[in-house]
Amino acid sequence: MVEIVAGLAIPDGELTFSASRSGGPGGQNVNKVATRVTLAFDVAGSAALSPDQRARILERLAARISKNGILRVVSQRHRTQAANRKATLERFVELIRGALAEEAPRVPTHPTRTSRERRVAAKKSRGRLKQERARPVSPDE
Repeated sequence: MVEIVAGLAIPDGELTFSASRSGGPGGQNVNKVATRVTLAFDVAGSAALSPDQRARILERLAARISKNGILRVVSQRHRTQAANRKATLERFVELIRGALAEEAPRVPTHPTRTSRERRVAAKKSRGRLKQERARPVSPDE
């Protein structure tokens, strides 16, 4: 079981891990050993998620979820398969927690009197600076 938040744990059976060869530098290790790990999780078909949780994850992680409703997390940062597997699990938990987190409601605010006065003073100062830059008008014109 992968503990996401209190009251939500994903059974290990719903997570699928696959290994493949990793890219990038690493010498012969890269060419011989399948260290890149891909975690696949079927968000649409998960029994562990409530309909509300499923909808929230599908909405907030839409860019990372395939048309089939499968979320994929890949790690190839480390040189060992075990370390990459651990990294994918950590990233998966982080993504799901972030998607399920409640957003604090925005509290509308008003600018303070001082900030309004400061803004107007800056605008006037800028206008004066531009006026001083203008070409002087000769008296015979």
